[in-house]
Amino acid sequence: MTVVDVAPEEEQIDEGDIRTGRIFNIQRFSVQDGPGIRTAVFVKGCPLRCPWCCNPESQNSFLEVGHIDSLCNHCGRCLEVCEPKAISLAEKGIHIDRDRCTNCGLCVPVCAANAMRLFGQDLSLDELLDELRKDSLYYRNSGGGITVSGGEVLLRPKHTAAILKAAQEMGYHTAIETSGYSTQTALDTVLEYLDLALYDLKIMDPAKHLEVTGVPNGPILRNAKRVLERGVPMVIRVPLIPGLTTTEENIREIARFVKEELDPGVPVNILPYHRFGMAKYDMLDRQYKLHDLNPIPEEELQDILHRFEENGLACEIIR
Repeated sequence: MTVVDVAPEEEQIDEGDIRTGRIFNIQRFSVQDGPGIRTAVFVKGCPLRCPWCCNPESQNSFLEVGHIDSLCNHCGRCLEVCEPKAISLAEKGIHIDRDRCTNCGLCVPVCAANAMRLFGQDLSLDELLDELRKDSLYYRNSGGGITVSGGEVLLRPKHTAAILKAAQEMGYHTAIETSGYSTQTALDTVLEYLDLALYDLKIMDPAKHLEVTGVPNGPILRNAKRVLERGVPMVIRVPLIPGLTTTEENIREIARFVKEELDPGVPVNILPYHRFGMAKYDMLDRQYKLHDLNPIPEEELQDILHRFEENGLACEIIR
């Protein structure tokens, strides 16, 4: 397989109004996305297609209608308001013709059974900041702050930077969780207002990374070095996906990269595989390709942790 190590297009997409962004979740009282008690803001849109993604609603940048068939009572109200006639009744629940559906969301408010969902909402920066201020007491008392996650926060770097800048001006600690797949220009835009980068490393083999995630890992590895060059503290995060990221060779190469090409003082978080997002694939009529995978046994988790520690790296399991 020929691997083309190219960065994303240097010319970023036209972000339009950077003071408005598409958010699919705001998670309060988060304690695993940086120091202290935090509010995590999840932006919509990601260039990667990791098959283990627990937030499939984060991948597309457009609004998306989802449905929970177990709640549907077959009232038919969603059919009445669906102008493109994309909805029909199924034996259990409904069927959405995704080719016809415009994701307008008109079916959501008429569903008395709460079986319809609209993933994503457009919030102005002022609206978002109003939400963040509600938790300021927690940030102050715990040393917490704001974490912008995704999706991919570097997809709209100016919008992400606007959130981080405003948060810093309010005295909040700022962090991002990122795949690192972007241009250096996009990364630098965000780093200017960043206190901590939670940085994913998934698969070190270039061909395998491209095959599994859909993008090359060259830009990711270069950008990891750039974070440290700019003096921004970093935590490496490794999702442990059986057979994909947990191979002995992959763990060894991640440890080597952190120790020799980044900094041996950079801590590593390992994130065990889970199935928490499987139901969302059904809601969006998508196939979850890893349904045969089982969670990693504790003994194997401890073995992987020790392998990082044997390389002189601080390592922690994030459950």
